[in-house]
Amino acid sequence: MCKIISKHIRRHSIQFVLALFLVVIPLAQKAHTADCNEGSSWSALTNSLMKMHAAMSSVKSTGNSDADFAALMLPHHQAAIDMAEAELLNGKDPQMRRLAQEVITDQQSEIELMQLWLKQHPVSKQ
Repeated sequence: MCKIISKHIRRHSIQFVLALFLVVIPLAQKAHTADCNEGSSWSALTNSLMKMHAAMSSVKSTGNSDADFAALMLPHHQAAIDMAEAELLNGKDPQMRRLAQEVITDQQSEIELMQLWLKQHPVSKQ
């Protein structure tokens, strides 16, 4: 019984995460149409969201929660890096720029950790 419930929760958790990002695309597309008025900084931020959504949507469940978590988090972390780089290029506030640099450092380190974990724990896809 616990395995059935666990599998059900795992399946629906991944579906829930993906469903959340389905909301991002329409918002990003709407924002993309405002790019002409908003400038390249906004465009870089919204483009990173659309890229993240596409990458996360292409992840297929392996049935292994740990591997699925890592696979979904990789594009999420990359989007954070992309957004932080846009802040460094366009932002003026020293606190936000320092935060952006920390995001890049921390997220890159976590990406490397997840990639290493995935290499060390291969799973066969369903």
